[in-house]
Amino acid sequence: MILPKIRDPRMVTIRWGGSLTDADHRLLALRAADCAEHVLDYFERELPDDPRPRDAVAAARAWARGNMPMMQARAAGGHSMGAARPLVGAARFAAYAAGQAACVGHVAEHDLGAAAYAIKAARSAHPGNSRALADRRNVFLSSAHIKEKPR
Repeated sequence: MILPKIRDPRMVTIRWGGSLTDADHRLLALRAADCAEHVLDYFERELPDDPRPRDAVAAARAWARGNMPMMQARAAGGHSMGAARPLVGAARFAAYAAGQAACVGHVAEHDLGAAAYAIKAARSAHPGNSRALADRRNVFLSSAHIKEKPR
């Protein structure tokens, strides 16, 4: 993910000059994990013995609970993205979604990557099936962002 030169302060933690609280940052990681887990079966159908994407989703949740250092979760994300590279279609996008979710602790914007890749996985798995896409899209949209705080 290439970040813009001027980042949205809502996606930058307070300690780095933004307005994102630690609690909301952790919530973003949980929502990204939800998005990725929603499509994880596409990957697991292709490579049922490869635990890397599922491990990445678990790492995102562990970081959000405070049970895993950010660098360890980020490494799990990298391993999941490595699992994605030789694949195509829904399986690839699902592994990328899991990898992005595990990296939210490092950079909050990765939550958008997790949701976007999960949507791509669903679209790839269900081309032309608007009902299946609508059902999955609603889950992603409700999970993929935090509420803006009143000013």
